[in-house]
Amino acid sequence: MDFEIIHEERYQQFTAHLPHNQEAEVAYARPEQQVLDFTHTFVPEDYRGQGLAQQLISTALDFARQQNCKVIATCQAVQQFIAQNPEYQDLLD
Repeated sequence: MDFEIIHEERYQQFTAHLPHNQEAEVAYARPEQQVLDFTHTFVPEDYRGQGLAQQLISTALDFARQQNCKVIATCQAVQQFIAQNPEYQDLLD
Protein backbone atom coordinates (compact mmCIF):
# COMPACT_ATOMS: atom_id res chain seq x y z
CA MET A 1 0.00 0.00 0.00
CA ASP A 2 1.34 3.45 -0.90
CA PHE A 3 0.97 6.25 1.61
CA GLU A 4 1.38 9.97 0.97
CA ILE A 5 4.46 11.13 2.82
CA ILE A 6 5.04 14.80 3.54
CA HIS A 7 8.34 16.40 4.57
CA GLU A 8 7.51 18.68 7.48
CA GLU A 9 10.77 20.58 7.69
CA ARG A 10 9.44 22.77 10.49
CA TYR A 11 9.07 19.66 12.68
CA GLN A 12 12.09 17.88 11.18
CA GLN A 13 10.15 14.81 10.18
CA PHE A 14 8.63 12.91 7.30
CA THR A 15 4.99 12.19 8.07
CA ALA A 16 2.21 10.02 6.70
CA HIS A 17 -1.19 11.32 7.82
CA LEU A 18 -3.46 8.33 8.40
CA PRO A 19 -7.19 7.91 9.03
CA HIS A 20 -8.61 8.68 12.48
CA ASN A 21 -6.07 11.47 13.11
CA GLN A 22 -3.16 9.05 13.31
CA GLU A 23 0.34 9.72 11.99
CA ALA A 24 3.41 7.71 11.15
CA GLU A 25 6.76 9.44 11.09
CA VAL A 26 10.49 9.30 10.79
CA ALA A 27 12.11 12.18 12.68
CA TYR A 28 15.53 13.71 12.27
CA ALA A 29 17.92 16.23 13.77
CA ARG A 30 20.53 18.35 11.98
CA PRO A 31 23.72 18.17 14.04
CA GLU A 32 25.54 19.85 11.14
CA GLN A 33 24.41 21.68 8.00
CA GLN A 34 24.89 18.71 5.65
CA VAL A 35 24.13 15.92 8.13
CA LEU A 36 20.76 14.36 8.98
CA ASP A 37 20.52 12.21 12.10
CA PHE A 38 17.43 9.99 11.86
CA THR A 39 16.41 9.68 15.50
CA HIS A 40 13.21 7.63 15.52
CA THR A 41 10.53 5.98 13.43
CA PHE A 42 6.97 5.47 14.60
CA VAL A 43 4.10 3.61 12.92
CA PRO A 44 0.76 3.12 14.74
CA GLU A 45 0.06 -0.49 15.59
CA ASP A 46 -2.85 -0.78 13.12
CA TYR A 47 -0.50 0.07 10.23
CA ARG A 48 2.50 -2.07 11.09
CA GLY A 49 3.52 -4.83 8.71
CA GLN A 50 2.26 -2.94 5.65
CA GLY A 51 5.58 -1.46 4.53
CA LEU A 52 4.86 2.01 5.87
CA ALA A 53 8.07 2.29 7.91
CA GLN A 54 10.12 1.24 4.89
CA GLN A 55 8.34 3.80 2.72
CA LEU A 56 8.96 6.56 5.29
CA ILE A 57 12.62 5.65 5.67
CA SER A 58 13.32 5.36 1.95
CA THR A 59 11.63 8.74 1.34
CA ALA A 60 13.77 10.30 4.08
CA LEU A 61 16.97 8.75 2.75
CA ASP A 62 16.14 9.80 -0.80
CA PHE A 63 15.70 13.35 0.50
CA ALA A 64 19.12 13.16 2.21
CA ARG A 65 20.68 12.04 -1.07
CA GLN A 66 18.99 14.84 -3.05
CA GLN A 67 20.27 17.39 -0.53
CA ASN A 68 23.81 15.91 -0.60
CA CYS A 69 23.59 15.17 3.11
CA LYS A 70 25.35 12.48 5.08
CA VAL A 71 23.23 10.34 7.39
CA ILE A 72 23.55 9.24 10.99
CA ALA A 73 21.19 6.38 11.80
CA THR A 74 20.50 6.72 15.52
CA CYS A 75 17.13 5.01 14.97
CA GLN A 76 17.39 1.22 14.98
CA ALA A 77 14.76 0.88 12.24
CA VAL A 78 16.80 3.16 9.97
CA GLN A 79 19.97 1.19 10.80
CA GLN A 80 18.26 -2.08 9.83
CA PHE A 81 16.80 -0.59 6.65
CA ILE A 82 20.21 0.65 5.49
CA ALA A 83 21.81 -2.71 6.33
CA GLN A 84 19.17 -4.46 4.19
CA ASN A 85 19.36 -1.92 1.34
CA PRO A 86 23.02 -1.46 0.38
CA GLU A 87 22.19 1.26 -2.16
CA TYR A 88 21.85 3.64 0.83
CA GLN A 89 25.04 2.68 2.67
CA ASP A 90 27.07 5.40 0.95
CA LEU A 91 24.99 7.99 2.82
CA LEU A 92 26.29 6.95 6.23
CA ASP A 93 28.50 9.50 7.92
